[in-house]
This record gives sequence, structure tokens and C-alpha cells, in this order.
Amino acid sequence: MPRFLIEGTFTVDGLHGLLKEGGSGRIEAARRMAESVGGRLESFDFSFDAPNTRVICELPDNKAAAAVALTVGASGGVATKTVALLTPAEIDQAVQKTVEYHAPGT
Repeated sequence: MPRFLIEGTFTVDGLHGLLKEGGSGRIEAARRMAESVGGRLESFDFSFDAPNTRVICELPDNKAAAAVALTVGASGGVATKTVALLTPAEIDQAVQKTVEYHAPGT
């Protein structure tokens, strides 16, 4: 199943919610979120800097990842950035593909 890194930066409202429910509450919300689209929460870490959270989820596909990103972003509590993660095996497959391309001006 594809993996995604979701980096989040809390808004002021999101920080108020974090103070109210604590870190464990956010982890549980992220677990339920991933499972609701057929995925799985792999890890959830907080940090001092922005982004404030780094979450890795297995999600079924890009559509599920987009649904998660749109829903979380629309909540107003956190601004997110979602990154698709590739395995070394996927990179091995990618480098075997022939791509026709030339750099600008060449």
C-alpha cells in the first residue's frame, strides 16, 4: 500500500484544541482518519518547529490521500503538506524506464 508523509502546522485554533485534548488525542484522530479511508497510521511525531507534526500513513491510493488532505485542510486547525513516499524498489523500477526528454536550450 502506498505511504504518504503528511506534515502539519497548527493554526491558533488547532493549538487551542491540542492544549485541550493533548497529543494522544491527535494521534487517535489521525489513526481513525487513516482507517476511515482504508489505510493505516504508521507513525505520528510532534516537533518544536514548523511543521509541528509529521505523520506517515499507508493509504490505498492518491484519491484517499487527496480526501484526507482536503478534509484536514478544511478543518481549519492545521495546514498540511502531503508527500508521496517511494520505496527503494519503486525507485529501482523507475530508473529502468526510458524517458524521452531534453533540457531547455539543449
